[in-house]
Amino acid sequence: MVVTGIFVVITSLILANNTRFGGAVLLENLAYDIALSVRRAQVYGIAVRRFGEDDFSAGYGVNFTIGTPAVYILFADIYPKSTGNGIYEPDKSELVESVSIQGGYRIIDLCAMSPNSQLETCGLTALDVLFKRPEPGAFISKNGNSGIANPSSLQENGRIILESPRGNKTSVIVEASGQIAVEKI
Repeated sequence: MVVTGIFVVITSLILANNTRFGGAVLLENLAYDIALSVRRAQVYGIAVRRFGEDDFSAGYGVNFTIGTPAVYILFADIYPKSTGNGIYEPDKSELVESVSIQGGYRIIDLCAMSPNSQLETCGLTALDVLFKRPEPGAFISKNGNSGIANPSSLQENGRIILESPRGNKTSVIVEASGQIAVEKI
């Protein structure tokens, strides 16, 4: 009887911690999935990848919007045709892929740091990370303000903060140099 009681207690502790551990692993996997989507945009943007029937000059990027916290967009920057503008414009047919975040996980905040500041600004409504030949670095724009049209508005880095249903947080950081990292909060 005592052995059964000890077995039940140990089993319940293991099962309780297993769900917490599983949620943390899923959150980390989500962060790495987003980092890989950014990396995919980087490869598409630096390499010569055709968009549509004949456009080989498009830059590629990822758009994050707080208004849709369970979706992010991989896009081809084709508007205006000659240069692109560094931001996702859904009415211009720039969509490559819309990625849904499942299981109650979501984007809870978007942050960026301007080159002239050491302070990160959070509470952004949108964050666009674009890669365009011949530059290996990222063009990071915030709140729909084009960093390509207005280079002074380019950001030094962008951070996407993710949250699990249990309240655990982690973030994906993209530097202007093109480096992509995942960081636990």
